[in-house]
Amino acid sequence: MTEAEGRRAPLVLIANDQEWSVRSLESILGPNGYEVLRAYTGRQAIERARHSRPDILILDAEMPDIHGFEVCRTLRDDPRFGAATPVIITTAGPSGRTQRLDAYRAGAWEFLGQPLDAEALLLKLHTYVAAKRETDRVRDEALLDALTGLYNRRGLTRRAREIATEAFRRRHALACLVLATESAGAADAASGDLLLAEVGETLRRAGRVSDAIGRLGPNEFGVIAPATDAEGAMRMAERIGAALRETHVSSDGDVAPMRVRAGYTAVPDYHEADVDPLEMLLRATTALRTAQPDGAHHWLQAFEAVAAN
Repeated sequence: MTEAEGRRAPLVLIANDQEWSVRSLESILGPNGYEVLRAYTGRQAIERARHSRPDILILDAEMPDIHGFEVCRTLRDDPRFGAATPVIITTAGPSGRTQRLDAYRAGAWEFLGQPLDAEALLLKLHTYVAAKRETDRVRDEALLDALTGLYNRRGLTRRAREIATEAFRRRHALACLVLATESAGAADAASGDLLLAEVGETLRRAGRVSDAIGRLGPNEFGVIAPATDAEGAMRMAERIGAALRETHVSSDGDVAPMRVRAGYTAVPDYHEADVDPLEMLLRATTALRTAQPDGAHHWLQAFEAVAAN
């Protein structure tokens, strides 16, 4: 978990068609640092959970279209959602043993009857959020490249899909940049590892917080840039390329310049695009193959220009 994620208010999705019940929960959660998202039907809860990835869900058992147990079961079966997200199911009726067991079988972490004990609920939520964020941290670390601290292939692929989902929903532009670096200064394994660590740090500094940056190969790196069109992708490539050229590491202390090649592709509205993020990575990589290291006009290539030739 990053420092920014640690500071982010936990997001709770409340799915309940009873306005008084939702307001009651909001009056407990809001003053205690939680952000609340509402849903009024089971289908709406499933859709909003998939889009917003809440830290916790509180589902009413009796919703107008789909029972809360079935909503929980549907989300547990969805690989995009995950089993690590706490789900609490509430009921206005009796919370007997049979119902509790059915809730647990559906994947709920807790089954609570009304009225809710506010103090006990807050203590449980605090524990649940801590558990989820620790799980997220371990998962995220497993998706990182050890040498650079950037995403590895698996991590970048996962993050690219998440960014693409958001771009599709918001009808935003989306760009993909793939860069290759070369340096005569890394003559041995130790200096090569040091160089990769420097490159990783440079890419993090030159990229934006919203960008997903990962290592695709020994000296190849990908950037998935949300809300970025072709012109923005060119500016991004120029900025990152300039930063990389200032990265110097060698085994004997001599300064060795970094050479850079890059390829990119972009779509103005991802909602209308006919490519997925993995195809965009492949297209940017294809453009990279035609680029020349720091040539006057050919170090950066657009896939669309390459495909047209």
